[in-house]
Amino acid sequence: MDAATYDGAQAAVKASHFDEDSSICAPQLNVLWQQMTQQACVCHDPLVKGLLATGVRSHSDFSSALAALIGRKLGDRSVASDALAELVKEGFDAEPDIVCAAAADLLAIRERDPACPDFVTPFLFFKGYQAVQTYRVAHWLWAEGRRHLALHLQSRASELFAVDIHPSARLGRRILFDHGTGIVVGETCIIEDDVSILQNVTLGGTGKHSGDRHPKVRRGVLIGAGAKVLGNIEIGEGAKIGAGSIVLEPVPPFTTVVGNPARKVGVRHTGRMPALNMDQTLPPIDYII
Repeated sequence: MDAATYDGAQAAVKASHFDEDSSICAPQLNVLWQQMTQQACVCHDPLVKGLLATGVRSHSDFSSALAALIGRKLGDRSVASDALAELVKEGFDAEPDIVCAAAADLLAIRERDPACPDFVTPFLFFKGYQAVQTYRVAHWLWAEGRRHLALHLQSRASELFAVDIHPSARLGRRILFDHGTGIVVGETCIIEDDVSILQNVTLGGTGKHSGDRHPKVRRGVLIGAGAKVLGNIEIGEGAKIGAGSIVLEPVPPFTTVVGNPARKVGVRHTGRMPALNMDQTLPPIDYII
């Protein structure tokens, strides 16, 4: 596949950014799937060709491949892989938006992660992506009242991917969990669209309080590796949280905070979404300790 063909197809995938109306999603999904099947034919390593065939080429569309992937990854003696894949398909049929969100997440990873050369790589090999898609199915089960099964998926994802997302949490689209290891998302947490989170981030509570007790992460936020955001606080749109920070108070929109406890540094970066460019540098510091 030449560069012009690749760029043209990727532009088509981007065209609507997977609009909220799931019926609009189908043409973009078809383009994405065509890209993935072409990319799966590039590798000729005999030890990997079978994996690419099983994971991509043997399926007719994106949703069936994703269902099979989740089933194969999370199946165990309690819930067999085939049964789990059928359950995931049931969820996709009931809530087509799950598939659109999964495709949008894949596009976001391709755009933001320099270690991602194509769409097939994160789909098959990035556990942050796979953990988020497992959450999306678990969230559907939670909303349907099948809570023990939802918690089983949460537990299996935590065991396999080292990513622990409560099924009741609410995640938007175009979410990037970079590396994924050690990310924890609490029960009443909200993560809006276009958020990027690096490894070992905790979005948790401050103790044994019940009710609404977890952070609300607004659109375009970037949270650096190892940061802890605790309590029912709002991280404003376009904010940036430095690696290793401990955030216990709300963060205004388009503001950078660092340290333990986290404090504001530099000036507001109005209009820029750090989650999209993955810029983890700090603004000029206007104080000296």
